Amino acid sequence: MKQLLAIIKYDYLQRTRSYTFLITLCASLAIAYTFVPAPDANYSTIRIADYVGYYNAAWFGYVTAIMTSVFLSLIGFYLVNSAIKNDDITRVGQIIATTPLKTFKYLLTKAISNFLVLLTLVLVIFLMSILLFFLYNDGYPFEIMQFIKPYLVITIPALFFIAVLAIVFEVTFRKFTVVQNVLFFFVFAFLMLYTPKTDVQYGFDVFGTKIITDELQQTVHEVTNTDASKSLTIGYVIGGQEKPKNFHFEGYDFPTTFMASRIIWLVFSIALLFGVTPLFHRFSGKELRFAIKTKTVNVVATNIKDMEISTLVSATKNYSVLPLIKTEFLLMARQGKKWLWGFNILGMSLLGTLSTEIAHQIILPILWFIQVHRFSGITTRELANRMHYFTFSSYRPLQRLMTSQLVAGLILLVGLAMPLVVRYIILGNFHAAIGVVSGALFILLLAAFLGLLTQGKKLFEVLFFLLTYANINTIPFLDYFGALAHDKQYLMNLSVTVFVLLSSCILIRRKQLVTQ
Repeated sequence: MKQLLAIIKYDYLQRTRSYTFLITLCASLAIAYTFVPAPDANYSTIRIADYVGYYNAAWFGYVTAIMTSVFLSLIGFYLVNSAIKNDDITRVGQIIATTPLKTFKYLLTKAISNFLVLLTLVLVIFLMSILLFFLYNDGYPFEIMQFIKPYLVITIPALFFIAVLAIVFEVTFRKFTVVQNVLFFFVFAFLMLYTPKTDVQYGFDVFGTKIITDELQQTVHEVTNTDASKSLTIGYVIGGQEKPKNFHFEGYDFPTTFMASRIIWLVFSIALLFGVTPLFHRFSGKELRFAIKTKTVNVVATNIKDMEISTLVSATKNYSVLPLIKTEFLLMARQGKKWLWGFNILGMSLLGTLSTEIAHQIILPILWFIQVHRFSGITTRELANRMHYFTFSSYRPLQRLMTSQLVAGLILLVGLAMPLVVRYIILGNFHAAIGVVSGALFILLLAAFLGLLTQGKKLFEVLFFLLTYANINTIPFLDYFGALAHDKQYLMNLSVTVFVLLSSCILIRRKQLVTQ
């Protein structure tokens, strides 16, 4: 038991002391602050028709618990889905493999560590929800159980399942990070679309939110005596709404069957982990040995005295950036399995055949998201492969190396979107075509900036997933590639953002060149 606790403790400390986690923690605080809008805010998060609940303890507790369950399930997987990979890279896994620690126990410790990382974020959001109550409430008494109960019943089981699912995906799809990311994207979307109709079916909702949202709709139905079942909105709806009316929500007494289902989800998660245990490689290295193809090399001994110096090729200087751009592009294009390009070709075909609205709003963000493993580490590959001492000492690394990386990444993203860009040019919609190219530049510079800032790619992958999901759901203020109708000010704001990101990348890389 001490051995297990020690592994959990040090793994948790190692992950929570990283810059990525610190920035994610700050971002979670900022987002949690928006879970319950201020009384004069021009947006809503949970709204039934034209109604929101009075700002009492129950409303704050249940609304923030629902938003936390969905929000952290959304980004939590991408935040913790490299626990085993990190042990493999740092060679800690090989050390653990030599100990008598059982495979299932090792996987369980990684899952618990994942859960504790997510639980830390939950605790921060929980405290923020209490702070918001005291900031916004209108004389209602503070009831701590109205906060504890929904978080305990709704949020905790959902995040435990996500923590285990991250380990299951790592074990099952060890070499295919992009498959893990894309598959979870569709799994999450499917789970969000699940609509229970009976009390028993509520137990199959892993996020645990449907039973509360249906209760809120029923409460509004009783208040208005109208059908509000199709008017529920969960998420950020900006502007264009009248001032909401209020109704009383005093909390909810969860039925016994639902409480039992939350426990069953915990048991099911552990059973799922146990089921994939035989698939775990336990850092054996067998796959690596089988992957190495031995080649016979014939070495011909040559007398150094017989060599003619004049026949050797003389070294020439070439300061052109074009060979570097070619090399960086090939590094990105060849990363991952070749069969993944089949999806890219399919996505490009859909961009050229489907309606421009569907192609721009749905197909393009998904197609770019599939490439996240190719360009998320665009400015961190040197550090990850211990090559930064060599590359940073090369000729003009800032002007040549960083420029080649950004240009190669831009060629990749714009090249994938080219069928849509060409269609817009043919239609004379140059504004939309410029929006696509500007969006590619923005997301590329965001990856470069966050990589330089955190010296890792995890934070960008989390934020990019959020951006992709938000754009598929057509949230206007997160549209970074012009999929929705915008005025000229949109391109101006996007241009300023791109300039700020580019300037920040140059400043941070210049500092790295001096200090390392």
